[in-house]
Amino acid sequence: MDADAYYRIMDILRPSGVQLLAVSKTKKADEILSLYNLGQRDFGENYVQEMLEKQTVLPRDIRWHFIGHLQSNKVKNIAPFVHMIQSVDSLKLLLEIEKHAVKNQRHIYCLLQIHIAMEETKFGLDEKEFDTLLQSIISLKSNGQLNKVKISGCMGMASLTANREEIRREFDTLKSIFQKLARALPEDTVETLSMGMSSDYPIAIEAGSTMIRIGSLIFGERGDAHK
Repeated sequence: MDADAYYRIMDILRPSGVQLLAVSKTKKADEILSLYNLGQRDFGENYVQEMLEKQTVLPRDIRWHFIGHLQSNKVKNIAPFVHMIQSVDSLKLLLEIEKHAVKNQRHIYCLLQIHIAMEETKFGLDEKEFDTLLQSIISLKSNGQLNKVKISGCMGMASLTANREEIRREFDTLKSIFQKLARALPEDTVETLSMGMSSDYPIAIEAGSTMIRIGSLIFGERGDAHK
């Protein structure tokens, strides 16, 4: 874990109010604890089992964010403690989160994952799918449903490219969808735009990101736990 890199990033983020999500997938609990001891509280994980194992041995005031592709049948495992699920990409998943949030008598914050990249392999909703899901959310809320799920914003990943203009176009698209979501759900606290990673976070901040997801710049390259 690189403390100097963490402080440099925080020096950049603090003036703009952008939040840091430390991506801790494949990192050991002692590495996460070292960053926690510097003041970091928000950590992102991609794998349910790995998050469960870390959550049991690390401080209880850590805010865990699930950022990987989440299967509906795994929601019950993280619902008792997860702070935010950033990868909601279907109505089925959203309803499953609501069911287990009710069962655990707690709110779970959710971001709608939007597909903005050129790569087909990335998950997320296209704009048409987003519009369909948004109408379903509005309908459910008007009928007094989705009381425990809090729709907090959007998440997306830009293309892996050196073309800064392409990355900026993709982030601008995500910002536009985020603004549409905020207008459609004025009673929700839609204020989290999670975009920007180690390779492109300066562009994301310029484009209006409120949360960047950084792993390798702080922790170093990923280990081989999931090779």
